[in-house]
Amino acid sequence: MKKWMMAGLLLALALCLGGCGKEAGKDRLQDGCYTAQMGEYSHGWKEYVTITVKNGEVVSTEYNAENISGFIKSWDNAYMNNMKTVAGTYPNEYTRYYAAQLTGSTAVPEIELLSGASSSGGNFKKLSAAVVEQAILGDSRVAIVPVEAAEE
Repeated sequence: MKKWMMAGLLLALALCLGGCGKEAGKDRLQDGCYTAQMGEYSHGWKEYVTITVKNGEVVSTEYNAENISGFIKSWDNAYMNNMKTVAGTYPNEYTRYYAAQLTGSTAVPEIELLSGASSSGGNFKKLSAAVVEQAILGDSRVAIVPVEAAEE
């Protein structure tokens, strides 16, 4: 009789703990690739963030912007030279800086802004929140972030 009682108790405990684990894991990132992009172009560029999630963790992050023809902002050497002189940073530098803050995370981290690229940093915060939400839902559709949301 004691064996059956002990087995029942262990089964009940396992069910309780199993249920708790599922509830706690509801905000877990689902494995896959996810993208969020701005709803409109700003100064000729549309910013986006693409992440890859494996085992519930962001294993790679791409943050960049493209123009209407699909040319990537961090590849634009003329833009880089002009911005570096004026702002002290440039797209190939600040996009990697911001992306590194999201890579390795399991939720939206606190994003530290980089001097000279704080506007892009604000957009990165909004894009990161949107792309992480897509990963939690397991929704691989591109999330569109309205420009108003990025400027708040």
